[in-house]
Amino acid sequence: MGRILLIVAAAVLALFLLGSVLGFLFGLLKWALIIGLVAAAAVFATRLLRSSRVRG
Repeated sequence: MGRILLIVAAAVLALFLLGSVLGFLFGLLKWALIIGLVAAAAVFATRLLRSSRVRG
């Protein structure tokens, strides 16, 4: 009985840790995507302003 409870407790703990690690990784992915979109928008705006300045 004690061994079964220990295995169940280890499985529950592993699921908690897995949830925390996955939450952390998805949080990092979210911020990487946000920073990438901001950088892409800045590059696009810079190129757009630079090309319109040359034409004008």
